[in-house]
Amino acid sequence: MDIIFFGMQGAGKGTLGKAVAKKYNMQLFETGAELRRLSAESSELGHKVKSIIDAGHLVDNAVVMEIVENFVQNLKPGVSILFDGIPRKIEQANSLNTLLDKNGRKYRAVLINISRETALKRLTTRRICSVCKTVYPADYQNDACECGGELITRQDDNPQSIETRLKAFEEETLPAIELYKDNLIKIDGEPKIDEVEKTALEILNTVMNEPSN
Repeated sequence: MDIIFFGMQGAGKGTLGKAVAKKYNMQLFETGAELRRLSAESSELGHKVKSIIDAGHLVDNAVVMEIVENFVQNLKPGVSILFDGIPRKIEQANSLNTLLDKNGRKYRAVLINISRETALKRLTTRRICSVCKTVYPADYQNDACECGGELITRQDDNPQSIETRLKAFEEETLPAIELYKDNLIKIDGEPKIDEVEKTALEILNTVMNEPSN
């Protein structure tokens, strides 16, 4: 069973996604990470991705789906995928669903639900490790990451940039999420991250153990 993870910025989607992927031995698909990996790879697709990035262009939906299909086809049999950060728009959701259906993959969508007010509070007070990029909430007391890296504020965690990202989520991603309304698992993301993680794993335990046929 593949999982498509959704959540407004600040919902803890990245942290929860990594925990879920680790728990169920899933492969994590993050578009940005996969683009960086492929651009360093000596392959036809890698060269295509690198040329787009080097030219300063955005990677269009067709190429993103080519990347997803490459990812799917290179998986070991029986391995599930957790998609984090994709799809972002209706067009991408339709393309992803078509691709997964074509490859005979079962999937469910998960939405980590938080309010706009919570998102704003978390995004304006969180810090990120300058080395490993782990995100820490405002109530984390130390000035260094567990890896030893310095904790800093992201440059785009300013009111104007945050507003732009939240608006994009509301106008573009929410309509995409609506496509999954009959197959959507909602998880309350308002409590502290460790409580949300516990709840998410309890709920997904049933989903991940559903029979494959």
